[in-house]
Amino acid sequence: MDFLTLFLIYLCFVLAITALLCLCSGRKESFLTRSVNRASQVLSLVVPTQLQRVTHRALHRLFHTRSCLFVVLHVALQAAVFGEYTWEVFVYCWELQFHLLLLLLPYLLLAGNLGCFLLCSRANPGTVTKSNAASLVKVYAYDGVLFQRGLLCPTCTLEKPARSKHCSVCRTCVHRFDHHCVWVNNCIGACNAGVFLLYLLSLTATAGAVAAVTAAFLIQVLLLSNIMHGTYLDAQGQEQPVEIPFLVQHLFLTFPRIVFMLGFVILLTLVLGGYCCFTLYLALTNQTTNEWCKSRRFGGSPHLPSETHDRPLVYKNIYSKGIWRNLKEVFNPPTVLESKKK
Repeated sequence: MDFLTLFLIYLCFVLAITALLCLCSGRKESFLTRSVNRASQVLSLVVPTQLQRVTHRALHRLFHTRSCLFVVLHVALQAAVFGEYTWEVFVYCWELQFHLLLLLLPYLLLAGNLGCFLLCSRANPGTVTKSNAASLVKVYAYDGVLFQRGLLCPTCTLEKPARSKHCSVCRTCVHRFDHHCVWVNNCIGACNAGVFLLYLLSLTATAGAVAAVTAAFLIQVLLLSNIMHGTYLDAQGQEQPVEIPFLVQHLFLTFPRIVFMLGFVILLTLVLGGYCCFTLYLALTNQTTNEWCKSRRFGGSPHLPSETHDRPLVYKNIYSKGIWRNLKEVFNPPTVLESKKK
């Protein structure tokens, strides 16, 4: 197989795995979950017990406790990408007389992204405490399906406001809980959901800008070398017209680090772009990731344990107030006084 075929197979495989994880994440007993459980049962018969304990503790440490490991990885990846971009792409593009604003655009987006990252990671997501629990209960109405009045958090021993959830990682209840993000090492809730959306958008734009400038540089190199209009000798010694696989292989042999970085940022842009679209959809419909996942699970089990089975319950999003008001609520969450006026 040529280089382009192998790269496309790798790209399709990664995208398929990512899509499978996204599709199965909201199901209580998904095919993926059952497969992982069965694989774990099989491996438990082969893997030594001590190694299982070490693996379990490592996974628990990574995903069930607050850790800066993913934050360090996040910063390291950005440093590696921008180090390569500055060291080679920027210098070559400057010699080719690219517009300065185009070359500086990734840095400007990076500065905005780092600002949103710091705000999102250090902000209080909306922790429910004894002092504010009574007031937060009055902000959102209980829909009677996903959220019911009078329930107490068994860990915090506080009445759970509608749209809140206890985060086992942060060990607190969070108002309008969305999810716990390991990349910012913080929960995403009512008070930082807007900044998190800006963080995602700026991160996607940053990766897209780096990919666009790098792709423009490689295309310019091909145009200047006139290789796109030439021929090459194949394994049998016959002349063949230059095609895309040969161009990609030529660029990879000439600029291996730049081509590898381009493939990484393109893949990152696609994944982040898909996640951005999903997060924006949740914002425009006034939903959280937690509510979206719960509503999907509820669709497979229409009766709550406390309800009788003679009347099936139907989930309906009662928090949506229209696109613009929903988007405004993400960046300016309602207070008790505003909820009383409504």
